[in-house]
Amino acid sequence: MIKRLRKWFQIQPESVHYESNQRISHLEKILNFQIQPQHRELFERALRHRSIVDHNKFESHETYERLEFLGDAVLDLIVTEILFEKYPTENEGFLTKLRAKIVRGDTLFKLAKELKLNEILEVGERASGQGIELSKSVLSDVFEALTAAIYISKGYTKAHRFVNHTLNQFLDFEEIVTNIDNNKSMLMEYSQSEKLKLPRYVVLSEEGPGHDKTFQVAVYIGDEKLGEGTGKSKKNAEQMAARNALQKIRK
Repeated sequence: MIKRLRKWFQIQPESVHYESNQRISHLEKILNFQIQPQHRELFERALRHRSIVDHNKFESHETYERLEFLGDAVLDLIVTEILFEKYPTENEGFLTKLRAKIVRGDTLFKLAKELKLNEILEVGERASGQGIELSKSVLSDVFEALTAAIYISKGYTKAHRFVNHTLNQFLDFEEIVTNIDNNKSMLMEYSQSEKLKLPRYVVLSEEGPGHDKTFQVAVYIGDEKLGEGTGKSKKNAEQMAARNALQKIRK
């Protein structure tokens, strides 16, 4: 213990204090609430990589890993609830696939990057400059740890609000939905199996400026219109139209 304390005080207190304040200030802007003094250590821990243990300043349980364990479960529940409310007519299979797309490492990494958590991640001196700050697995874990810290300090409602706001701000649900299944391929396979004409897609409308267009597309098999879809690209609109057509066919 004495050895650990000595190593701790060998670091310049002003530098440590400044970096700590910078992290907390950054988080407060992200979270849109003030972090109370009694919770500062909790949020600092959510940003502390295990490489910091090399300096004997902290124990392994004082890094983000335990919080990540809890955050994984909390995030799973929050995303489940968000999707359950957002898609009231979809079945369990669709919701399960969509949730898996959102809570996977690649998506959480994107969210952590958008929040610039990589810029305030605390790593050990030996690990600094080795790319840990841009590791997909590390940043996805940090996002989960941050969710847990909010849950512990502010409760479920605040954690839900943070996750919901972050998803809506940085994710394109429409694009994720259209990429769950290739609905156009499935509709084509259906038409071929039933010896029907191949699906035909028609743009019904195109609205908005060049950088932010919205397309409405209908899909026909023969002369029958089976579905319509709307999207920010023709591809997404066609996928949505095919998906709606498949839903109609399966009824």
